[in-house]
Amino acid sequence: MTRSSRLRIRTPEGIEFALPLAGPVSRMLAMVIDLATLAAAGSVLNKVLAPLGFLGADTAGAVIAVAYFAFSLVYFALCEWFGRGQTIGKRVLGLRVVDAQGLRLEPSQVVVRNLMRFIDGLPAFYLVGGAACVLNRHRQRLGDLAAGTVVVRVMRPIQPDLDQLLGNKYNSLAEIRHLAARLRQKAEPEIAAIALEALIRRSELTPEARLQVFAELARVFREMAAYPEEIIEQMSDEQYVRNAVEVVYGQIGQDLRRVVPAAANPARSHT
Repeated sequence: MTRSSRLRIRTPEGIEFALPLAGPVSRMLAMVIDLATLAAAGSVLNKVLAPLGFLGADTAGAVIAVAYFAFSLVYFALCEWFGRGQTIGKRVLGLRVVDAQGLRLEPSQVVVRNLMRFIDGLPAFYLVGGAACVLNRHRQRLGDLAAGTVVVRVMRPIQPDLDQLLGNKYNSLAEIRHLAARLRQKAEPEIAAIALEALIRRSELTPEARLQVFAELARVFREMAAYPEEIIEQMSDEQYVRNAVEVVYGQIGQDLRRVVPAAANPARSHT
């Protein structure tokens, strides 16, 4: 994979990770699947709105067209928000919408990028959006540019050897099963990937940056599950992150194995 096909993000603490960008072809195929899904739902919508026929063919047709457009916007927005950046088509093709700065995807971003579909779809077959995607170095359509998002490919790299990385130390977080389950439920794959890469590359950080990075990551994981103070009071931030990654990785399975290649394979992180 060339450098131009990745979005590289560097945090203020000096950690760099790479997101493999989705190309126009895979995005179009995902769109075809989504449009097929919408067409199937549209046939049901036509039957539901059939009684509007008494208003006249033109009026009924206009109402159905507006309803279908609104329904399609709701479909894309809800799927991308509740599906963590994935519609049905994107899930099938292994794509995901993410924030262009590596931050959590916000509802406003989902709304903006989907409202812009009307412009991206002009004059037909998403020609404007496709042209923007081809010409933009981060492969963003106009909706992505307006919302500050990118579409990335969800990779399946070789699973890292966590025993070698994390060691075989006792993990007190895993012992409290209901809190461990809550941590696994709330931890998004992208957060787990960043924490994993921080652990892999911790020796590359200055002492000050290392403390900062793991303090912030520990804070994020602590907000996901409130462990008793007596369990974590003697635990350093770095140890807390190590234990949290071990807990999350054990259950997140397929999602975490789709993390950025640089996060999963230290040998590739310098390429």
